[in-house]
Amino acid sequence: MKAVICERYGPPETLIVKDLPSPEPGPGEVKVALRARGVSYTDLLKIRGQYQVKDEPPFVPGGEASGEIVALGDGVADLAVGDRVLCGSGFAEEAVQLASTVCKLPEGVELEAAAAFRSSYMTAYYALQRGRLAAGETLLVHGAGGGVGLAAVDVGKLLGARVIATAGSEEKLAVCRRLGADHAIDYREGFRDAVRALTAGRGADVIYDPVGGDVFDESMRCIAPFGRILIVGFTGGRAALAKTNHLLIKDAEVIGFTIGALSRHDPEWAERNLEVLLGWLGAGRIHPHYSHLLPLAKAAEAMALIASRQVIGKVLLV
Repeated sequence: MKAVICERYGPPETLIVKDLPSPEPGPGEVKVALRARGVSYTDLLKIRGQYQVKDEPPFVPGGEASGEIVALGDGVADLAVGDRVLCGSGFAEEAVQLASTVCKLPEGVELEAAAAFRSSYMTAYYALQRGRLAAGETLLVHGAGGGVGLAAVDVGKLLGARVIATAGSEEKLAVCRRLGADHAIDYREGFRDAVRALTAGRGADVIYDPVGGDVFDESMRCIAPFGRILIVGFTGGRAALAKTNHLLIKDAEVIGFTIGALSRHDPEWAERNLEVLLGWLGAGRIHPHYSHLLPLAKAAEAMALIASRQVIGKVLLV
């Protein structure tokens, strides 16, 4: 089988495609023929050696995929060959996974949508839970054209919030509106005054920030009393410094989280969230979006698209 390998930390063009032996499932495992793989900003950080948790080269990048089970190991009773599943696999044609870590997809969900779904929507849903988003509140979503941002627009609207999205192009803003954003702002022109105008001077109750840096600083100037800022990441390149005097004056909170920590420290919570999200996905209540479909061999191109901010939602390797 073919797989994409990161043999040393570096930019996307250092990735190589290799032929590896086809894996076989052991006891309690399943073999999945992968059909679609989601590519994320996290993958880009990992191949650069810049992610908080480092994978030592050589490794196969990627961590979310969808496909069909083609073989079962001994002792697997609740899955069958032919089942369409979601799994935490990398950029390869096949993967062996513990049966307990894959989940069957709802009927009617396309494999591409499934591959664009898990990491972004698990992140967004958990973040909005941590932010205690309530129906009727104003949710300000930064980086709304990206995977985790667009998922937050989608889930926030489903939860009954009034959603204001910021992004860096009209094309991205149009997708945000299509997924339910009530208002869409080009952040390159600033957003503080627009947010305050849209909220009659009150500001946003919950701010979802995967960008950090200057965006965080400006967010503190349009946060509502008792507002909450959710720290999702630092795609802007600079981690923000929260000024405690500003938090004090605003009666505001800054909340940091990682979806990986949730899975480690409270796996039952993570499992409940995935069950809810899969139900919404199967019912067509959430709408994973991908702007690019590329063959597996073009993983480097996919990551370069992310680095150059050309992706809306997700880019998939199929």
